[in-house]
Amino acid sequence: MSDTDTETDAHTPSLRTPIVAVLGHVDHGKTSLLDKVRGSAVIEGEAGAITQHIGATAVPLEVISEIAGDLVEPDDFDLPGLLFIDTPGHHSFTTLRSRGGALADIAILVVDVNDGFQPQTREALEILQRSETPFIVAANKVDTVPGWNANEDTPIQSTYDQQSERVQGAVDTALYEIIGQLSEAGFSADLYWRVQNFQRNVGVVPVSAMTGEGVPDLLAVMMGLSQRYMKAEMEIDVAGPGVGTVLEVKEEKGFGTTIDTVLYDGTIRADDRLVVGGTNDPIVTDVRALLQPRPLAEIRTESRFERVDEVSAASGIKIAAPDLGDAMAGAPVRVVRDRPVEDVIAEVRAELADIAVDTADEGVVVKADTLGSLEAMADALADAEVPIVRAEVGDVAPRDVSVASTADDANERVILGFNVDVLDDAERRAEIDDVRLFTDDVIYQLIEGYERFVEERERAQQDTVLESITRPARFRILPDHVFRQNDPAVVGVEVGSGTIRTNAVVAAFEGNETDRVGQIKGIQEQGEDVEEARAGERVSVAIDGPTVGRDIEEDDELWIELPEKHAKILEQELADEIPADELEALNMYLERRRKRDPFWGK
Repeated sequence: MSDTDTETDAHTPSLRTPIVAVLGHVDHGKTSLLDKVRGSAVIEGEAGAITQHIGATAVPLEVISEIAGDLVEPDDFDLPGLLFIDTPGHHSFTTLRSRGGALADIAILVVDVNDGFQPQTREALEILQRSETPFIVAANKVDTVPGWNANEDTPIQSTYDQQSERVQGAVDTALYEIIGQLSEAGFSADLYWRVQNFQRNVGVVPVSAMTGEGVPDLLAVMMGLSQRYMKAEMEIDVAGPGVGTVLEVKEEKGFGTTIDTVLYDGTIRADDRLVVGGTNDPIVTDVRALLQPRPLAEIRTESRFERVDEVSAASGIKIAAPDLGDAMAGAPVRVVRDRPVEDVIAEVRAELADIAVDTADEGVVVKADTLGSLEAMADALADAEVPIVRAEVGDVAPRDVSVASTADDANERVILGFNVDVLDDAERRAEIDDVRLFTDDVIYQLIEGYERFVEERERAQQDTVLESITRPARFRILPDHVFRQNDPAVVGVEVGSGTIRTNAVVAAFEGNETDRVGQIKGIQEQGEDVEEARAGERVSVAIDGPTVGRDIEEDDELWIELPEKHAKILEQELADEIPADELEALNMYLERRRKRDPFWGK
């Protein structure tokens, strides 16, 4: 290509391939659906027509048309096809970022027609909503509806029409259950052929990843959505300096540390200088090699690459370059080309600042595998009202334990690690410093685990307080149940409300004044010593201090005397933890005390 040709290309906008991400709950068929699309594309395409990228598979328009049949007429489209991100799930979606947020232009939310919405489905919806990414729902596994008669690789409406009325009814019920769940989540949705405006309504496409039924519809809807609503966004200066996002940082034999990158604008060349987002400062480095898998190789197991001179958006490419050890998954990658390197560094810094997590003076420590998932974790913790003191990309290290160990609140002496490892030294240090480690590869499970820990700690603390605090009670001396008059007095009583315990101080009300009577030294039930007696029970109690007939009488109403501090704690902190009858005794006691002193126990 001549210099003149290159100069002309630089001013001619090209339409890049829309980037498609696949999300959904575990086992709902995300990977199977991706594999089906890829497999169909390989069968329908000529050898070499399907381009295998790092982390992505490009399916050209001609091949989509072959799979979709009459549903996709190539002459109706300007876009070159679809680029499917190979690794499905929230992880890849949140990792893949562009300047505006999510890198994916469109997403497929996979929902099992048998299971409907599950926790990860809702989590995926929240992420899609936050990132304002348009999506369609693939209602998967329609072939598992009892009685379904499969017609492989056919459009869904034609195969649906061939099913029995009973099967059609079962499918309709399952689909409208999903549509109803979408509505509850705040999305207007309907079966895709009934949707008039895809910007306002979510299209639901019934599919089977196993039989291929509905896959033509899925591809047709994605192409239609992209063509109609995203064409302007797909315009790029293909010859301009490349802009992308780090998908993964990997050690590659013979090349050292490499970055798997999804390029969404411009071109990257084998002799380009790059700026890459790093854990401390942006990394300035020179491309050593651009690597892509050999044709049709499965990216997740591919170990043999071929070198290419350049690659243009949208595509996935492995970049080998020096000094990439501190590169972060989810960080920006920018080609410098003929611009001042300081300007490009400033752009990368600004983009990293957009992703920065707000931290507080106190809170938990958060570690995540990528910038995108760190941001998703921060959003989820903000929703759960959990403050963050430190948030970083990378494995849990001893320095993270040091930060967590300084927390005053034991509930915050915690590290939450999303999809990361815990270094051995950090684990040992955490045990010594009494720091709790929580790790998971599902955000909602990680946060639920932490919330359970907090609840259990608070419940244990309340139980400890309840054990040490004086409990309220009201009881009556039974007539003809005086067994001893004094030293100590032993009488039969019935507990009206609350709990009486040994060593509790007994009081009686004289008007609104309390008069201390004595102290319970023992409780017996049917001749057996017991530690306490509850409402409704009749027991004999030994009260040290009073004499029956002088200080107390048969039929007298007695109370357990509450220290003012205990009464305050019971009313303000533990009212929900004590039984209803104890609360009744507490309120009656407070009412009488406050007739004399309105501020008592407050």
